[in-house]
Amino acid sequence: MVPENLRYTKEHEWLLVEGDTGTVGITDHAQEELGDIVYVDLPRVGTALAQASPLGSVESVKAVSEIFSPASGEVTEANAALADAPEKLNEDPYGAGWLVKMKLSDPAQAGSLMTAAEYQAYVGAEK
Repeated sequence: MVPENLRYTKEHEWLLVEGDTGTVGITDHAQEELGDIVYVDLPRVGTALAQASPLGSVESVKAVSEIFSPASGEVTEANAALADAPEKLNEDPYGAGWLVKMKLSDPAQAGSLMTAAEYQAYVGAEK
């Protein structure tokens, strides 16, 4: 099951909106497809991100995958714990495995993302 309070992209990122703050991560489906994650490259605090533009990458034993920003804004925090423990993305993608927090320039952009039910149907259709 995917958390109901998040919004999702077709590239398997999630966004949690709290006021004008957004927290970004990858979905459980994404981490399963990637396999064991060994390295995470995240943007620096202060980096401006545009919706659907690359924000970093995740390296697994299988491949390197770009991560795309689900919304526009400025990075206010990057999850430093992932530098030493990238496996947190595999273990807890919706919790300790979050990637970045950002000040959203347009919180309404979340409305263009999939709901949990839509994402669940999308992932089901993908298989």
